[in-house]
Amino acid sequence: MTTNAAPAAPSRHPGTGNLTTRVLGVVALVALALTAWLGLVVSPPDVVQGQLVRLIYVHPAVATVAYLGFGVCALSSLAWLWPRTRSRRWDALAGASAEVGVMFCALTLATGSIWGRASWGVWWTWDARLTLTALLFAVFIGYLGLRRTGGSPEGRARRSAVAAIVCFLVVPVDREATNWWQTLHQGNTITRSNPTIHGWQLATISLSFVAFCLLFAWVLIHRYRVELLEDRYEHEGFALALSQRRAEGTGAAASPSPEAAAPAPEAPVR
Repeated sequence: MTTNAAPAAPSRHPGTGNLTTRVLGVVALVALALTAWLGLVVSPPDVVQGQLVRLIYVHPAVATVAYLGFGVCALSSLAWLWPRTRSRRWDALAGASAEVGVMFCALTLATGSIWGRASWGVWWTWDARLTLTALLFAVFIGYLGLRRTGGSPEGRARRSAVAAIVCFLVVPVDREATNWWQTLHQGNTITRSNPTIHGWQLATISLSFVAFCLLFAWVLIHRYRVELLEDRYEHEGFALALSQRRAEGTGAAASPSPEAAAPAPEAPVR
């Protein structure tokens, strides 16, 4: 007598963390804590902006990290479109970096609105830099929505890659908005030839860029690995369901039902 072996359960998925991410997370946390301490305690208030200057230790850094996330998304999309480097991993990295970039872009709009309310007296104004940042946020939200559309995985990845490159074109325009137009937004502070800040303010804002970039890398690694685990779960889940279905079909064909196997009762002899 032969028995049908039960299909193997899918392997236990590893987590998204390892020694590298733990070390990176600790370093990012220390850098953020040091930035907060320098920004709130050590750095003095500004002569013009007063205590409001402390937002400068958050707002420019998160805006730069948002650009970084969208840049990684565009470069990963180019790598997917190039036949020699085409891989599902590039598409997964593009989607993960876009999500992280959208998160930091939302923080940029939030901190910018707080800054604008204290500086300009309004939460929002249709300034060129503000409008372009909101547009950047909207187009990448649309990109993430496009990634959830139907179709074959390859067709969806191709559409998403092209859309990511087109959406990224907003980034350099947004970056140079204060140079190309007259805006209320403050211009470049650090990258200019004669920076307008110095001392503890310059040291703190420089550290903030490092801290938020470390945070970006930590979040991106975890989100990218979640994306790969989702693909693996879908693949193994489909294979498991298919094997179970085949086992059920084989069992039904090999094992007749009790009613069919039982002999029919004989008619009584008269």
